[in-house]
Amino acid sequence: MWKVYLSGEIHSDWRQQIQSAAADLKLPVTFSSANTDHESSDAAGDVLGEQPVAFWRDHQSAKVNAIRTKTLIEQCDLAVIRFGDKYKQWNAAFDAGQCAALGKPYITLHDENIVHPLKEVDGAAMAWAQTPQQVVEVLRYVTLED
Repeated sequence: MWKVYLSGEIHSDWRQQIQSAAADLKLPVTFSSANTDHESSDAAGDVLGEQPVAFWRDHQSAKVNAIRTKTLIEQCDLAVIRFGDKYKQWNAAFDAGQCAALGKPYITLHDENIVHPLKEVDGAAMAWAQTPQQVVEVLRYVTLED
């Protein structure tokens, strides 16, 4: 069973598309992801105490979120890192850097119009996909049994 970490953009259904198609094909994969609920992610550190300055609230929550992200990236066999057009996904770029540093293969998923700003991220990726279906096809190929 392959462990696939899904990172990046949270404003579209790309995760569900990949998970549904993989399930339909009965691929030997399990999926994990960062918290994709924006409000609860921003509030992840609130249990540690109220912060009077927004920077410290974000800092505290980022560290709590990093416990999950770091652990799941370390445990995965492969990551898919999605960059959308609407927002800058600095967290996704950071996840790609962690994958590269750990020697974890990753696939980037994004449109052609952001190839240039992602040239270094794509340069370390094992594949660049433009659609969730392309990601599923790569997953199908790499999980083939002999």
